[in-house]
Amino acid sequence: MPVLATLLAVLVSSTAFAHAVADGDKGYIQEVSGVLLLPFTYLGAKHMVTGYDHILFLFGVIFFLYRMKQIAIYVSLFALGHSSTMLLGVYFDFGINSYLIDAIIAFSIVYKALDNLGAFQRWFNYQPDTKLVTLIFGLFHGFGLASKIIDYDISPDGLLPNLIAFNVGVEIGQLLALSAILIAMGYWRRTPSFLRHAYTANVVMMTAGFILIGLQLTGYFTS
Repeated sequence: MPVLATLLAVLVSSTAFAHAVADGDKGYIQEVSGVLLLPFTYLGAKHMVTGYDHILFLFGVIFFLYRMKQIAIYVSLFALGHSSTMLLGVYFDFGINSYLIDAIIAFSIVYKALDNLGAFQRWFNYQPDTKLVTLIFGLFHGFGLASKIIDYDISPDGLLPNLIAFNVGVEIGQLLALSAILIAMGYWRRTPSFLRHAYTANVVMMTAGFILIGLQLTGYFTS
């Protein structure tokens, strides 16, 4: 389980919340104005690559997907939801409490782990539409980022092109993170340990999601 172990190490060692922007980047966002496409593209890519909640969810989504066509469909649905609410949320100044939206995002990790374990079929004899669920959770992931950006009071001068550039960066970062996961998963899937450890990997991922939920709800009630 090398991929999951790496992600969990980042989760445990990080002191920042999942959608927080680094202090230096925060200051930059607050101070600049005008159209700055390359810097915002870089910031978007950096956010996604370091956004362990996004990566854990994507890890769960592709865990049992083997065909690139299937992976492309699910990742595209996630990107569509993520992009839509991020752009619209910031542009129309509509955000959700950061702790609550991050708790929902953490729940998406728990949900996907349970789905991979076949829990819904065993418990309810029903399999939710995985494509629709991926799109819906993508919407929540986008709101998480939008809520943070709104908190940083980004300049209205050049807002729309900068947001589009940021979103392009997010998608670039997502592709980079996904490529790394797929390479590691490709090696892991060819080993005898994959099926033997698949159950454990999803249980650990679910546990990480519950930990994140607890951290976010604690932050909400104590802030």
